[in-house]
Amino acid sequence: MGKNFMLFSRNFFRRETTARAIKVAVIVAPILIVINQYDEILYLKFTPAFFLKSFLTFFVPYFVSAYSSAKAYLETLTLNK
Repeated sequence: MGKNFMLFSRNFFRRETTARAIKVAVIVAPILIVINQYDEILYLKFTPAFFLKSFLTFFVPYFVSAYSSAKAYLETLTLNK
């Protein structure tokens, strides 16, 4: 694997990156759930599919935030060389 991928992976799993991504997911995911599942919430149709979709919704903002942070760290390292 390339050097950039190894650096990216290391930054993707940094403690700071993970903590930031979790915070973003906890804030953004409930908003996305309300937007995407409002009719099921309104009519109280809490099916297993609803809970699965809600659980998976947390991964979207988590991975977007972690990816953005890792790319920013990688670019900072590249610029400082």
